Amino acid sequence: MSVILITGAGKGIGRHLALEFAKCKSPDFEPQLLLVSRTRSDLETLQQECHAHQVEAEICVADIAQLEHIEKIYTCALQRFGKVDCLVNNAGVGRFKDILELTEEDFDYTININLKGTFFLTQRIFRDMQQRRSGHIIFITSVAAEVPFEQSGIYCMSKFGQKGLVEVLRLYGRKCNVRITNVMPGAVYTPMWGEAAQTFQSRMMMPEDVAKIVVAAYLQPERTSVEEIVLRPIAGDL
Repeated sequence: MSVILITGAGKGIGRHLALEFAKCKSPDFEPQLLLVSRTRSDLETLQQECHAHQVEAEICVADIAQLEHIEKIYTCALQRFGKVDCLVNNAGVGRFKDILELTEEDFDYTININLKGTFFLTQRIFRDMQQRRSGHIIFITSVAAEVPFEQSGIYCMSKFGQKGLVEVLRLYGRKCNVRITNVMPGAVYTPMWGEAAQTFQSRMMMPEDVAKIVVAAYLQPERTSVEEIVLRPIAGDL
């Protein structure tokens, strides 16, 4: 059994990650999913879809921006499954405005989820993986972790920060057999794009494109580590 915890599972890439893991169930791979999101209705719908593939899926309504919810997620994982084999740090948000118009509320909203919550959940799960000398942590970051974009000041900062965490964590992971993977997608057709998604859809990837690559990376033999994946639409960045 592989226990896989996915944050931001209710929509977009997270939702398709859960479904792709479920579809890949086989005699050699039996996933058990812990689906985390702020919206119960999204999780309940996804849970039923996973059950249709005969895959066990538990839900945890939580907001990783709130540190008390980090402990709630960890407790839920241990009580239901006893461990976490794979953490997928997928939850992420963005506020896209001119850098001179961004507010403290925009800053706190973005950083509390993309950096603060991601860091402390990773810390909580990695401690157990380190002790077991086994596990895989996957970060869904962005090409904005390497390439600056206008109208994305705080978002780019948070993604650069996530990449820094990935690279430091990998130093620890190599010492205890824990794989660390950074997935950096370009533009993906998800709700985060709002109305702009309709305008640019023809130049975007779909969430399932990213999900297939992530699951393939997880299913590699434990002796290998897919450390970094960059995906872009064939036409390049928007």
